[in-house]
Amino acid sequence: MKPCEHPSELARAAAILHYFGGEADQAWLDRWLRFFELERMHAAYDGSPPDAAIVGGAGAFSFELTIPGGAVRAAGVTVVGVLPTHRRRGVLHALMRAQLDDVRSRGEPVACLWASEETIYVRYGYGLAVSGLEMSLARGDSAFRGRFEPIGQTRLVARGEALALLPEVYDRARRQTPGMLARSPAWWEHRRLADLPERRGGGGPLQHVVLEVDGQIDAYALYRMHFKIEHGSPCGKVEVLEAVGATPEATRSIWRYLLDIDWTARIEAAALPTDHVLRTLLASPRRAGFRLHDTLFVRLVDVGAALSARSYGAAESVVLDVRDDFCEHNRGRWRIGTDGVRRVDGDADLALDVSTLASLYLGGFGAFELARAGQIEERTEGAIARADALFRTDRAPWCPEIF
Repeated sequence: MKPCEHPSELARAAAILHYFGGEADQAWLDRWLRFFELERMHAAYDGSPPDAAIVGGAGAFSFELTIPGGAVRAAGVTVVGVLPTHRRRGVLHALMRAQLDDVRSRGEPVACLWASEETIYVRYGYGLAVSGLEMSLARGDSAFRGRFEPIGQTRLVARGEALALLPEVYDRARRQTPGMLARSPAWWEHRRLADLPERRGGGGPLQHVVLEVDGQIDAYALYRMHFKIEHGSPCGKVEVLEAVGATPEATRSIWRYLLDIDWTARIEAAALPTDHVLRTLLASPRRAGFRLHDTLFVRLVDVGAALSARSYGAAESVVLDVRDDFCEHNRGRWRIGTDGVRRVDGDADLALDVSTLASLYLGGFGAFELARAGQIEERTEGAIARADALFRTDRAPWCPEIF
């Protein structure tokens, strides 16, 4: 087990591509190395490197994650996989051990990921922290409640102008929204706005639209048209990849633009926040077919640093007894309050696993909800209510992009 030193090691360590039907060819490597740090990929060898075969790998991006009241450095775990020839041999366990030790040594209090199989990562201390919504809405059912007048002016922009305009809008929204991740210029150019033909899924090129209000860009959307005609009528769809507004008014207006696009029959979107404005703005939200799914899983690698980085609601303090079987340095009792976080001795008010604490961390799940599921043990009467008030946020966390 060792970090990659050469691109050829990265290509062989990306074992997950075997399952995805992909190939780590030179074009893939060239693109990935524009936004990925080679040394953050751990390769698993079947024997002594460098001559032994590489049978798996686990990588990470260097991110900044928005949390309630601020932001924290975070490892964005990616391309994790083991070849089918070496499954059930402890390779993934060893990869997770090496990776989390590396994350801790880098001073990143948090790791996060999107899980291809969500049951795998709980054993390593990850907990579901952010959920999302999928939507499929017939254009004829897209009316808003009451009278609505959109603000500003929309205009389509080319990729070069999108690269210049979109990051500032995204950052304004990101700073307000737990779960969102900072994006580097390289990420914007080679990841978010990369329009690879194999990613189009039968649709057209990526479209970029911006909403300008009083001389300032306050919202944007990325979408793709899937054109289709049946019996002389359009029956295609608008596939919304991302729609971001820096203000509530701009968010409503950019969605009105998307819902009003002609020559289409449906509007589809995935990874919307669970408190998305359309849930209460549509005249008939049931017709949107909103479907809940998991998105971002979080691992508190350094519980003390992670908890100290976020803010808390007005409530009395609470003492948590945290269990962590994979990162023993996190075990113990932690007092959490508006005046700070610290280790303590004595009795705990609540007991929970570190994966459950991760579900609380961004405000995506409440303490009452987790306690009803048997994930939190209340040892002091009223402690669930105090924890719920401390961790509660005024908006649902959102992670709009899989990585």
